[in-house]
Amino acid sequence: MIDKNISIFEWKKIRKIYDEKKEKWYFSVIDIVWALIEQEDYQLSRNYWKVIKNRLKKEWNESVTNCNQLKMLASDWKYYNTDVADVETLLRIIQTVPSKKAEPVKLWLARVGYERMQEITDPEKSLDRARENWLKSWRSDEWITRRMAWQETRNKLTSYWDENGVEKWEEFAILTNIIHSEWTWLSVKEHKQLKNLKSQNLRDHMTEAELIFTALAELSTREIADTMKTKWLKENKIPAKKWWEIAKNARKELEGNTWKKVVSGKNFLKSKEKKKL
Repeated sequence: MIDKNISIFEWKKIRKIYDEKKEKWYFSVIDIVWALIEQEDYQLSRNYWKVIKNRLKKEWNESVTNCNQLKMLASDWKYYNTDVADVETLLRIIQTVPSKKAEPVKLWLARVGYERMQEITDPEKSLDRARENWLKSWRSDEWITRRMAWQETRNKLTSYWDENGVEKWEEFAILTNIIHSEWTWLSVKEHKQLKNLKSQNLRDHMTEAELIFTALAELSTREIADTMKTKWLKENKIPAKKWWEIAKNARKELEGNTWKKVVSGKNFLKSKEKKKL
């Protein structure tokens, strides 16, 4: 029910992927650098890693050669090849970055590995951690309930896509953007701009109403897709587009009766972050 490919280090989201065969976590190197240099501007971490990477290459440093590239979800809801490294390689990279956060990040990396073993034996622990992180970010119990319910709906939809020939990463993002833009009249990127978000996850900054209507749109898409037995990307675009009116009409009816817009510019950013946006 939660995004297992995201972990939190002091309010910063670190993308990660677990390799079941190797039983290893691989983390986004740029995200780790972002946590180390303590800058709000994510672009600075990209530039910083580029400099470090070039320097390490010139020194024939093994840390760079051990970095792989895997597709990871970016802030624009598209998947890009991203430098990733396991914990052992990251510990070497961390040594090259002068930062008072070096030791806390090392301890955090060790804890993430331990938490993974706990979650394998007791999946409920991952839900508890997600709830704890959201509470720390000033979400209400009601909001958290909606967020977790949406994730269950989302998981069922992506499972249907995966089982019916839709390729992960780019094609998932294409269909997600179609569904979102059809009921909100905003692309995912435009909705993020409305909320003044940059690298943050849009879903984590939706209001309860936005979460409910997003879930309705994705539930409708899955139910119709299952009825039509759609396959591959082309066919799955049909329910994503054709049945947007279910959520759109419900949104319009609610707005007509309450005189309040469902799609909102509200977010859960800390006041310090809001000033910098």
